This record gives sequence, C-alpha cells and structure tokens, in this order.
Amino acid sequence: MTIKEQYQYTRSRFLEICKPLKTEDYSVQPAVFVSPPKWHLAHSTWFFEQFVLSKFVENYQVFNEDFAYLFNSYYNHAGKRVLRPNRGLMTRPSVDEVYKYRDFVDLKMLAFLDNNPSQNALKVIELGINHEQQHQELFYYDITYILGNQPTFPTIENKIELNTLSSQSDFIKIPEGLYEIGYNGNGFCYDNELGNHKVFLQDFEISNQLVSNGNYIDFIEAGGYQDFNLWHAEGWDFIQENNIMAPLYWHKVNETWFQYTLNGFVPVDKNKPVTHISFYEAFAFAEWKQMRLPTEFEWEVASKKIDFGQLWEWTNSAYLPYPNFSKAPGALGEYNGKFMINQMVLRGASVATVKNHSRNTYRNFFHPDMRWQFSGIRLVK
Repeated sequence: MTIKEQYQYTRSRFLEICKPLKTEDYSVQPAVFVSPPKWHLAHSTWFFEQFVLSKFVENYQVFNEDFAYLFNSYYNHAGKRVLRPNRGLMTRPSVDEVYKYRDFVDLKMLAFLDNNPSQNALKVIELGINHEQQHQELFYYDITYILGNQPTFPTIENKIELNTLSSQSDFIKIPEGLYEIGYNGNGFCYDNELGNHKVFLQDFEISNQLVSNGNYIDFIEAGGYQDFNLWHAEGWDFIQENNIMAPLYWHKVNETWFQYTLNGFVPVDKNKPVTHISFYEAFAFAEWKQMRLPTEFEWEVASKKIDFGQLWEWTNSAYLPYPNFSKAPGALGEYNGKFMINQMVLRGASVATVKNHSRNTYRNFFHPDMRWQFSGIRLVK
C-alpha cells in the first residue's frame, strides 16, 4: 500500500472497531490507566494535526484551539494538557464533535498527501500511522476494562478471540552463542528497536507455546497466591494490598472459574492461554514451575522458531536503551526514551495488534503491576 492508502486504512479501521459502541461507552474512565474511547479517537487525530499539519502546512488553522490541551497525552514540548486521571471527566466535546474533528483532519491530511510532501513529513506521517495502530490496540484493552467492570458484563461485536493451544507441548533448544539484537532493516521501526548490537547468550530451552489457563488453575489451586516464597517482595505486596487471587476478569462461581471477555462472561477454557496477568504473576508462576521467564534477547533469538502473536509475552528484562540509542529532538523524542525506567519489556504481539504492526524486534513495555493488556507467559529452562 502507498502511504496514503495506509493512512486511509488505519483511520477507517478505528471507525469500524468503534461501531459496536453505544454513545455512553465513549467517555467512561473506570481507572487511571484506562483512557475513554472518545479520547483515543481524538488524541490519535490531534497527533496528525499537531505534528504534521501544523508543522508542514502553511497557514494551517486548527479545528479547535482547546483540543491540544484536551487531547495531548504526555508531550511536554507540545504544551499543557489535561492530566491522565481526568480524561474521563470530559463530557465535552461530544462524540459527534470528535468525529467531525477526525473528518476535518482527514480531509486536510489527504490533500497534504496529494501535494508531494517532503521526506521529513512522510516519516512523521508513518510514525503517526503506527501510533494510531497502537491506540487501536489500547482501545481494546480499555473497552474490555470498561465493560468488564460493569454488573451485567455487556458484550460488543469484535474479532478478539484467543486460539486453543496445541497439545504438542515441547521445549526448543537454543545453543549458546553471540547473537545480533535489534532492528536492522529498511522498513518502519520505533527508535527503541535501534542500536543493533551483539549479545552473548548461554544455551537455553524455550517452550513452544504459552502457558494455558489449565496450567494456571493448577498454580492457583496449589496455593500459588498464598506462598510468599514465589514472589518478588514488591509483587507480594501488590497482590496482598489489592486482594489479587487470580488473573484479571476471573471470577469463581459455584466452584467453577469464569472470565469476562468481549464475547461475554464465559467459563475459563483450560486449553487457551492465560492472559491479563501482571509481570509479578508471570514471575511467580515461573518460580512455581521451577523455571523462569526469558530475557528479551533470548526471546528475540528464539522468535524464529516459535509461534507468537496471541499475547504479548512478559520477559525478565527491564526496559532500557540499546547501545547508541538517541532521542529525536523535540516532542517526538518523548515517544519512548523518557519511559525507560521501572518498566518491563514484553515481546511478540497480541490478538488485538493490528495486522503487520508486529515484528520480532518490537519492544513493548509496561509497569510490572499492569494486567489489563493482553499479556501471557512463555517459560524458559
């Protein structure tokens, strides 16, 4: 696809996945880490207006002077903004106004793309397309949390469905050696994937599949959430303080485990991969199995031999810069670098990841207590 076609496809896809929503669904923020769907739609639009149209189109007039304040996320270079916990307090602008904002910016962007934009502009547009794809995945995390915390567990039409795991569980041997890590191609990647470098790895064995719900129920029933020996001190404090005894969205009803998904409140399928777990829980499960989580370098080396893409997979690696990492000047330099502290790396992709958005060098990252994303476990020994 041309970059114009990529832009059109990405923008129209967000509208398509929002079609099942009711108007009341758009503005809800039940937790600090959740953003309302309306905010995602507007923020991803503001990105193009702020970093493309306002910069590269002469005499461009913004749609609404207030929107930069309302829909900036964390770009200090772009000015003041509504604090993240307050995104759900905005009943105005209305949903209709946000959709008009998208239409306005799309018309301006398509005209700009038809006017032979510079290479610098095209690079920012490509980043903006990938940025919107990230927000489309975050939308699925957020709407699952929004609906999954309502008394009636409502459903919406969606294509988010985990596949049953293979019964052929095995471990793949990876020999020790010096391996190349990081992105080294000609396509798009984020700056945190750059800094191609070599890493020496000891030999290891990695599971050919993710941990199943059935395996995780065994961990629960064996007292995994009651045995402090399995947990980091911080993880133990986290589950004690928050009374966590199972993955997010799991509920025990008449001695049977159920879970909420966008397809409803259903019995836990023991043959599907366990998801919505924190790094703390993934680590504790690995300890219980007397194994461990892979480092992000082990995962990348092994990625050509495993089937990934159902869930983002926790690694035992802190989110740190690669050698020679450098931030772009200005606001776009805030995209990744300033978050390289107190977070853990996840690798792979998930069922909510936009097609062609994943690659084996992609470095996702979350705080170790986060559970609302589509996360899973792969073991190493």
